[in-house]
Amino acid sequence: MPSQAEATQIHATSPHQAHTHSQVTLSTPHSLLPVPVPPHAFVAPPTFSVGTFLRQRSTRLSAAIAKRVSSLRQSAAPDQDDRHVTEINLPGVTVVATPNPSMKGRVTFFSRSDCRDCTAVRRFLKDKNGLRFVEINLDVFPERETELRKRTGTASVPQTFFNDSLIGGLVALNSLRNSGEFDRRAAEMLADADAADNAPLPPAYGFDCPQEDPSDEIAAVVRVLRQRLPIQDRLKRMKMVKNCFEGNELVEVLVQHCDCARNQAVEIGKKLSRKHFIHHVFGENDFEEGNHLYRFLEHEPFIPRCFNFRGNTNDSEPKAADAICTKLTKIMSSILESYASDDRQHVDYEAISKSEEFRRYVNMTQDLQRVNLSELSENEKLAFFLNLYNAMVIHAIISVGCPEGVIDRRSFFSDFQYLIGGHPYSLNIIKNGILRCNRRSPYSLVKPFSTGDKRLEVALVKFNPLFHFGLCNGTKSSPKVRFFSPHRVVDELRGAAREFFEIDGIEVDLEKRTVHLTRIFKWFSGDFGQEKEILKWIINYLDPNNAGLVTHLLGDYGPVYISYKNYDWSINS
Repeated sequence: MPSQAEATQIHATSPHQAHTHSQVTLSTPHSLLPVPVPPHAFVAPPTFSVGTFLRQRSTRLSAAIAKRVSSLRQSAAPDQDDRHVTEINLPGVTVVATPNPSMKGRVTFFSRSDCRDCTAVRRFLKDKNGLRFVEINLDVFPERETELRKRTGTASVPQTFFNDSLIGGLVALNSLRNSGEFDRRAAEMLADADAADNAPLPPAYGFDCPQEDPSDEIAAVVRVLRQRLPIQDRLKRMKMVKNCFEGNELVEVLVQHCDCARNQAVEIGKKLSRKHFIHHVFGENDFEEGNHLYRFLEHEPFIPRCFNFRGNTNDSEPKAADAICTKLTKIMSSILESYASDDRQHVDYEAISKSEEFRRYVNMTQDLQRVNLSELSENEKLAFFLNLYNAMVIHAIISVGCPEGVIDRRSFFSDFQYLIGGHPYSLNIIKNGILRCNRRSPYSLVKPFSTGDKRLEVALVKFNPLFHFGLCNGTKSSPKVRFFSPHRVVDELRGAAREFFEIDGIEVDLEKRTVHLTRIFKWFSGDFGQEKEILKWIINYLDPNNAGLVTHLLGDYGPVYISYKNYDWSINS
């Protein structure tokens, strides 16, 4: 997908000295201002460690700064090619924009996630070799819906434009193709460079949809407490507890600065705990006055491992959990539609890492920090954590790389975490603690959640082994990556299991009376039962040919052998 930078090359010169201390505020970014640069190209490191991650982040930041400085120098060079240059003056800044003459036309395609007609149009345009197109998914860029209505009179999708000319949806494209007019119209578009100036603009990297999330009603109190409380390290129970304060200290601050009685201050403390602004350091209570120790959420020791936390706790009013699940599903579906193969077996992690869709997804994950997961029904919770696991794997591979070796894999699945509802969740925690109803992981002696762990309240009550076929861990042997809807998640998991067995999940050798299965059945044998029980279970999800072969082996009372395939841990890129 061409970026905005491909359509226009932009260089900014330094403002005059007189404007050094002036401030320029733009409600919306000017179309000719330099656009933010996507992250450096994704390169998977061989191992996972916090030190390696920090060094990588530093390197990428340095590279981005060097690239920007280089562009500034080039803009001031005396031999700069000034053909077709337009210079505009804004308060405090001078912008020089150089159009790229190679970008002569643009195909723009408005879409939504999980839309069949949009999928058909996307495939149609991809099949036209050499024809570049820009896709604007309205689920990711809702601010563009107003523009679509103005241009077409409707918000229905798909809608395709050749430069500024509306072509229409799937029916219109099929009509052009069948009449042989498509190639001629496309050639005319590419030849008409001027018309591209009025075409819908590609999504700009780094500019968010303008919206203001209301602050939590108690956020003002939190700001006072952060400034007034004596936060320090304290010795408790023969161990040093870092960055904490006592309950009676919080009560005193509230009484003095918020003009409330002590009993009201205690109730406020309990509310702060329920809303995950503060936690008891040992998880013993919500809040009590006395010498109990508490700390702010941002001071929890697990925070440095949470990749959806950026310095401060999200103080906005928490969004509904089902709304976050819906938004996550739509934005990640859009990412897969644009940057994965049609069969979802291959994912372009490098392209995802530089996309505006992924940047918006990472921003959206901050809404998870204080979300109330108890609002979700059982099926909503199942879909929520299936989708979150698959999204976190993509985020983890981009941020820390695909692990190599057993030790690296253990770190990958345990150390990459999100802050969700005030508590840390790793990939292992989601899989074994939530989806497997707090069962021990393979080769582990303890359960993910001990008694008293608040996350135990979130774990699924009803176990469904089909979830194994809905999780993609980013490897070639795992099920393909997909996202689920809360209202159809059980049926969609059945379909995922059938598709997995159709592709490479089972092989039946009738002569040797051997059934070759994915190693998932060996690792999680307790989830499926004994070997013959496994074969009886999977018959429900096999195609007629394999189902008949397995039924024959089980029905003639002879021995049946199960062999487990080697697992390919290489990345599914």
